[in-house]
Amino acid sequence: MLRAIASPAVLLLAVASFTVRPAAASDWPTFRGADRTAVAPDTNLLKVWPENGPPLAWESVGCGRGYSSPTIAGDRIYILGDGLSTAPDADEYLACFDRATGRQLWISKTGPAWNDGQPTWQSPRGTATVDGDRVYASTPHGQLVCCNTADGKERFRIDLKATFGGKKGDGWGYSESVTIDGNRLVCTPGGEQATMVALNKMNGQPLWTCPMAADRGAGHSSIVKSHLGGRTQYIQTTAAGCFAVDAETGTFLWAYPIDQTTAVIPTPIVKDDLVFFAAGYGRGGALVRQKLGAGGAITMEEVYGLNQELANKHGGILLIGDHLYGDSDDKGIPFCANLMTGEIVWKSRGSGRGSAAMAAADGHLYVRFQDGVLALVKADPAGFEEVSHFQIPYSDTDESRPSWAHPVIVDGMLYLRESDHLLCYDLRQK
Repeated sequence: MLRAIASPAVLLLAVASFTVRPAAASDWPTFRGADRTAVAPDTNLLKVWPENGPPLAWESVGCGRGYSSPTIAGDRIYILGDGLSTAPDADEYLACFDRATGRQLWISKTGPAWNDGQPTWQSPRGTATVDGDRVYASTPHGQLVCCNTADGKERFRIDLKATFGGKKGDGWGYSESVTIDGNRLVCTPGGEQATMVALNKMNGQPLWTCPMAADRGAGHSSIVKSHLGGRTQYIQTTAAGCFAVDAETGTFLWAYPIDQTTAVIPTPIVKDDLVFFAAGYGRGGALVRQKLGAGGAITMEEVYGLNQELANKHGGILLIGDHLYGDSDDKGIPFCANLMTGEIVWKSRGSGRGSAAMAAADGHLYVRFQDGVLALVKADPAGFEEVSHFQIPYSDTDESRPSWAHPVIVDGMLYLRESDHLLCYDLRQK
């Protein structure tokens, strides 16, 4: 399963000389960060960029094909891909890189490449999750793999389809980033038999399963946690809509069903007792409120129903203050909307084109367009203002695929995955 990397010089295209933060630096251990908001706590970042973008700290190769975002924990970075330039074959691997230099440390085979559909649909897009000395990755084929962070050695794997009767709600393969909560590993096989499951994170043994009647299959969202009545709830969306599960028992709590659509991808947003979720392909976004009833029962009520103006395909939606920021489906037209009403405050084109994925930090949105343009936009309900933009290297070559991997911001550094390339930019004001 594991192939050691012997020659760092082959892997690095360039390594800049800079001092990294101490070991206590913050992490981005799963998709959209530790709290799954995609909003980084960083401050004192550059307010404007040079023409070619922020200073490039280092770049490396060996990510392979795919749209998995970087996962960053401790002194390491993890990415899932297939056809790595550093691998002996075109299979899928989990790759580990040094956070300070970008040097590839190890690769561990997770299985065959996923080559279904047209080329831009192929390859993994699930982001790994790190917990302590273990890293977990879901492959498009439905294999949940646990490896050592130290050397990539496989600890266990579970076939979500064979073990739980798992089912996808579309034809694009699994891509969830699993959730670690205490001793639980929580994920979404999908389908009616075991829509959501909790496993022992150390060995993969089932702790509980939660079936949901009429579930069409897993989407691409990742689970978020909410807290109500002194209890924790897991909030998720599948091809059937949004639903909640009691974290301790796996008891089904409530569901907000939606009509069938091509795919359901964005991760929900939780704020206090509110849950916002969205789906693309013209479906829309909706807001519900969780309610604590007699005997501790948890239900929900609709604040507003699906609003097509809030549809989002796969770039994700952010909540900053009381406003939502996202792309209008996959049109490359960012919007700002009032969370409580769903009313659009502004909508505008930026310098890039095509579906836009977002992260945020220090009062700005980092908007990555499908054509490889990264724009710095003020996160301001007063109006759309693009401050800077640049073309991400390798995104405009003939062989490039859509620039879909979500940006990651940790401790003043911006990490971008562009197919086989991994780039690290220094955002800190000097």
